[in-house]
Amino acid sequence: MPAPSTSAPVAAAPVAAPAALPSPAPGAVPPSTAGAEGPGGRPEGAGGGPGDPAGDVVRWAVFCCALVPLVLIAFGTSLGGAGGAALGLASVTAGCRLLLRRAERGLHD
Repeated sequence: MPAPSTSAPVAAAPVAAPAALPSPAPGAVPPSTAGAEGPGGRPEGAGGGPGDPAGDVVRWAVFCCALVPLVLIAFGTSLGGAGGAALGLASVTAGCRLLLRRAERGLHD
């Protein structure tokens, strides 16, 4: 185990502030919020938008359902084993999506 250093800590160099962004035109809607909410303040469309945390969770879960079998195959798991893992993950994801949507409806009622 190396001996602890007795030298003084080095201060980080100052970071330059980012350049100011141009101000939007009067009455313009920022692109991050344009169309994100419907009439009741709820996100619209498939997957919603920035205000849809359940949709974000489901999207990440679907991504993992596709990624995990590929990683398993890359590390030598059989196709049947990877397929079984994919089916199991997909069924758990579908069940969680159903429960999340049901819980969201209960909160908004």
